Amino acid sequence: MLSTIVLAITAVFCMVFFYISWKVKDKASSSFAMYAIGGGALPLYLILFSDIATIMGAGNFIGHANQGFEKGISHLPFVFGEQGSKIIFALLFAGFAGRFTYITISDLMYDLLHRDKITKAMTGILTGSIMLAWLAGQSKGMGYIFEQFTEIDAVPVIIFFNIIFIVYTYMGGVLSVVWTDFVQGIIVVVFGLVFYYFAFAPIDWNFVELGHRLTEVAGPEYWSLSQVPLIDILVQFITGCFGVFAAQVYWQRCFAAKDANTARTAMLISGVFVIIAVSLTALVGMTVKSLNPGLDPAYVMPWFLMNHFPLMVVAIVFALILAAAMSSADSLLNSAAIIVVNDIIRPFKPELTDQQLVAWTKKATVVIGIVACFLALYAESIIGMFAKAYTMAGGSVVPVLIVGLLWKVRRQPFEMGTRNSRLTPWGVRVAVVSGSMISLIYGILPGIAISAALAVIVSLFTASGASGESSDVTVE
Repeated sequence: MLSTIVLAITAVFCMVFFYISWKVKDKASSSFAMYAIGGGALPLYLILFSDIATIMGAGNFIGHANQGFEKGISHLPFVFGEQGSKIIFALLFAGFAGRFTYITISDLMYDLLHRDKITKAMTGILTGSIMLAWLAGQSKGMGYIFEQFTEIDAVPVIIFFNIIFIVYTYMGGVLSVVWTDFVQGIIVVVFGLVFYYFAFAPIDWNFVELGHRLTEVAGPEYWSLSQVPLIDILVQFITGCFGVFAAQVYWQRCFAAKDANTARTAMLISGVFVIIAVSLTALVGMTVKSLNPGLDPAYVMPWFLMNHFPLMVVAIVFALILAAAMSSADSLLNSAAIIVVNDIIRPFKPELTDQQLVAWTKKATVVIGIVACFLALYAESIIGMFAKAYTMAGGSVVPVLIVGLLWKVRRQPFEMGTRNSRLTPWGVRVAVVSGSMISLIYGILPGIAISAALAVIVSLFTASGASGESSDVTVE
C-alpha cells in the first residue's frame, strides 16, 4: 500500500514539474540572462518560496537528522552557522546583490573588484563545488528514503532522479526552477508543520524529558556542549556560515529579484524559517536516538517514519521530502551549469553569442547531472560532502569578497561596470588558491585569515601592475 502511494506521488510530481518546464521553456531560452536569472525581474513570492524550497532539501530533512542522531546537541552550532547564515546573508549581502543583474557571484567579484578572468574561473570552480555537493546529496537522500519506503534498491532510484532533475532543468532554466519551487515551497511549509507535529509526539514535545532520556542512553556529553571545545563550536559555525556566503544559488536568487528590497526580504524570511526548521530536524534525530540508540544513522528518518507515523502522515512526509529534494536539486543543477558556462567557459570564449551561451548551459546541465549521479552513488555522507565544499569555498572566496568590498579605491557606492577595489589580479589569485588549500588541510579559520592577509599583502606589492580594464560583463 505504502509503495503504491509513494510511486503515485512521485509520478504526479514529475508530471506537474515537466508541464511547468514545458510552459516556460521558450521564454527561458530567449536569452542567457533570462535562462540564468529570469531577466532580473522576479517578484517577491517567487524569490521567497524558491529560497525556502531550495534551502530545505533532502539534506535538511535527512542529513541533519542523521547528524543529530550521531553527534547530539554538539551538531547544533553547525546548523546555526549554516542556516543562520541566511539571515546574516540577508542583512549584509542580499540587498547589495539585489541592486545588480550579474549572473554569478564570480561576475560580481570580477566586475567590481579585480577584473581577472583567471580568478573568475577559479572562483567558479570553488563555488560550483558547493552546488555539485548539494546536488549529489539530494539524489543520495532520495535513494535512501525510497529504499526504505518501497524496498527498491537505492542505485536505480538515484539514477532515475538525476535523469528527472536534468530533463526539467534543461528545458526551462531558472524560470522552470522558480515556478516549480513555488509549488514545492508551499508544500514544504505546510507539510513541514505536519511532520514536526508528529515527530515530537513520542516525547510529548517535552525537550527536558528528551534530554533526560538521551543522557541515560548516550551519556551526559550527548546533551551538553560543555564537553565540546569552544574552537570546535566556532569552526562548525564559521564553516557553515562562510560556506553559505559562497553559495551561488543564493546570489543567483538575489540577482534574479526585481529589486534590492525583494532580495533582502525573501532571504530574511526564509532564513528565519529554516533555522527553526533545521534545528528541529536535528532534534528529531536526537529523538530517534532516545527510541533506538543502536540504529544505523543512515536510516534514522526512514526507520522513524515507518515505525512511529500513521500511514497517511508517512505519505505526507514523503511528499514533503520529495518536494524538498527536487526543489533543491533543480536549483543546484541550474546554478552549477550557469557557473560552468559563465565563469569557466565564457571568459575564455568571449565571442559566444547569447543563444550559444544558452546551448552551452543546457549541455553543462546534462554533464553536471551525470557527475552528480556518480558522486551520489559513491559518497559516504551527505553532510560530509557539504562540509568539504563549504570549507574550500568559504575559506577562500568569501575573505577575498569581503576584503575587496571594504578596501575601496574611492568613497562611492559600487556600480556595475566600475571597478572600485584596491585588490589586484595577483592578490586575488594567491589569496583564493592559498585560502582553499589551507582551509582544506588545516581548517577554515587559518584559511580565512591567510586568504584575507595575502589578498592585502600581495595586492600592495603588485599594485603598480593592477589593471582597470573595462568590464566584459553584460549589463541587462
